[in-house]
Amino acid sequence: MNFTTNKHQEFATYYSGKLADYITALTWSLSGQKLAATSAAGEVVIWENGELTNLQTATGKSIDCVAFSSDGKYLAVGGQDGTVKIWRENQLITTLENAPAWVDKLAWNHTNNKLAFSLGRYVQVWDADTAEIVITLPFENSSILGIDWRKDGKYLAISGYKGLKIWHTQDWDEEPYILATTTVSVAMGWSPDGKYLASGNMDRSVTVLEWGNPDPWVMRGFPGKIRQLAWSEATTSTGAPLLATSSVEGVVVWEKSEDESLGWEARILTNHVDIINAIAYAPQSLILASAGADGWLCLWDQNYEVSQIITGVSGGFSTLAWHPQGKFLAAGGEQGELLIWSKTND
Repeated sequence: MNFTTNKHQEFATYYSGKLADYITALTWSLSGQKLAATSAAGEVVIWENGELTNLQTATGKSIDCVAFSSDGKYLAVGGQDGTVKIWRENQLITTLENAPAWVDKLAWNHTNNKLAFSLGRYVQVWDADTAEIVITLPFENSSILGIDWRKDGKYLAISGYKGLKIWHTQDWDEEPYILATTTVSVAMGWSPDGKYLASGNMDRSVTVLEWGNPDPWVMRGFPGKIRQLAWSEATTSTGAPLLATSSVEGVVVWEKSEDESLGWEARILTNHVDIINAIAYAPQSLILASAGADGWLCLWDQNYEVSQIITGVSGGFSTLAWHPQGKFLAAGGEQGELLIWSKTND
């Protein structure tokens, strides 16, 4: 394991704060002006210009998911109490009551103000402009474990037991496309270019579907279930993005081979000594960040080597989020730490 690097430190501490409990989720607004953070105590805070604003103080019930609308007007959160709360310009404008369901997944469409959120074995889509539920989509096989809109807003994928269902958002009544697995899809996401859809599975496999191609790739050989996956916005010489997947304390990066018969080739990244809780690529870059329960946040360069190890939490790291322009990297701690690092000038 590598704890020190001789390289230039790319990121330096910019802000340090603390919430009452485990940081459950972080998200930047698309403009990068605001960072929202939520905690297991039920807190919802906004960081802007170095200041924290409390939208909701601790309630004793966890908030588990948070997202800004693509235009930055709305902030949505969901959690243990079954409500979906919507703020506009820091004013609470809507509370959708769904108790006793636990809302732990939500996502805004990238092209309009429609919000999809989990509701047991269903996903509901709510339109912020009309303040109405547009559609209720049945998943049926299990509760929802993943929600992701394609970047062009035309498709909505939801996942759980036995795979994924993908709806065409211009025609909700059309039967969904089904990407079947024999197991549980734990982590799922569209590539930024909308060409690929990946599923990280409970049976230690990864499924990658090229949209329009009925034969997905299936990659195996992981030490445990796939906990997270992340696509790069930047592409390689083949024109395809990289796909990073985490399992236990390791990361595997998949690069699409120029030889179609080889599919995707794996590169294993090892440095963490405990479970990795979050991974994400920097915008328009092949730099990968991984945050672990070991209290290390590792930055991996495009040569798959650790370029910097960031610490600063008393326990482990729970989550991380890149600024949309890559200027900052934010992370949350298991003990409630909220940390932001700024990119140093090379």
